[in-house]
Amino acid sequence: MNIYLPHSDGSTYLYELVNREPLPKLEKSAFHSRVAYSAAHVVADPFGSNNPLQEPAIDWELTMQYRHYLWSLGMSVAEAMDTAQRGMGLHFEHAKELITRSVKEAKSVGGNIASGAGTDHLAPSPEVRLEDVIHAYEEQVAFVEGAGSKVILMASRALAACTTSASDYEYVYNRILSQVSQPVILHWLGDMFDPQLAGYWGHENLDDAMDVCLRIIHTHADKIEGIKLSLLDEQKEITMRRRLPENVRMYTGDDFNYTKLIEGDSQGYSDALLGIFDAIAPAASSAFQALDQGDIETYRERLDKTTPLARHIFQKPTFAYKTGIVFLAYLNGHQPHFRMIAGAESARSILHFTKLFELADQANVLTDPELAIARMQPILELAGIKQLEAKK
Repeated sequence: MNIYLPHSDGSTYLYELVNREPLPKLEKSAFHSRVAYSAAHVVADPFGSNNPLQEPAIDWELTMQYRHYLWSLGMSVAEAMDTAQRGMGLHFEHAKELITRSVKEAKSVGGNIASGAGTDHLAPSPEVRLEDVIHAYEEQVAFVEGAGSKVILMASRALAACTTSASDYEYVYNRILSQVSQPVILHWLGDMFDPQLAGYWGHENLDDAMDVCLRIIHTHADKIEGIKLSLLDEQKEITMRRRLPENVRMYTGDDFNYTKLIEGDSQGYSDALLGIFDAIAPAASSAFQALDQGDIETYRERLDKTTPLARHIFQKPTFAYKTGIVFLAYLNGHQPHFRMIAGAESARSILHFTKLFELADQANVLTDPELAIARMQPILELAGIKQLEAKK
């Protein structure tokens, strides 16, 4: 089973797929040794808006179907996060409908869900006051809790833009955490994922920033279930994990080093809240089931195969990773088109998609290789790459 793929000069080579058979159809799965949230993408409706850059349209049926797919594999869903293009095409008004719909679907199948509450309806500006940020957080937290979802307290661009010191962060988070009705998941997103969050917690130096964040966590340990850490720095995560209160989970957001961090060491392990799980959900689910059985070698083998793919999807500019996530969903037949809200499908090159196709095959995450080839070919043809008589 082959396909012609392009070199950087436009010439082609015949790529022979490593995995030629469709993945076995997985029955409803479950695992218990780790908590694993998959941040989930949204499926655009290409016919729903005449101005998709300003008024994104969402295919709600397919978007909800994808969440059911994740729940069926034992995954939890992290809703309305950056993987869903929150703040990068998905506005708060759309996020509210997304959260409301997803919570209803989660309840229908007993699926676990947590949803992002931030300040993205407040435009970042040095003129914004701390009280404005607090009110914005309060509005979104109240909405998420009212919808029946656990809260992921997202990092705030508005807060990053208007603070003058680390004490401002402590003031805002102290106010919000004192009001929440159930423990939340904090969200530390590095500037590689969102450049507007540079210097979060009041410090460019990550060790100093960590001290501030940990001070907030220890002060409000009864109001915090865990923290999602997305710094792409394995050692920083391990260091912070060892300094957390006993009842607070570390949710790795490290899409480069997740295998080792989730496995852990003699002093603990990380649970997970990852965007890459959207793309590799069957492999992740089967790996966690192996971990449940104490089969560390199988766990490592199944996740390690996906690491080159993850590193490719999350390469710089890291915030463009959503494009690769949606492209793989298209290849795997979860949606009939490769369109994204805000036109984000244009964020990566044809060479990027070519390498992604190869790595997805080698990671054994192409659900149906023949379908993936059929869907890859028109993408290549649009880029001027003609298909010769590739052999099956």
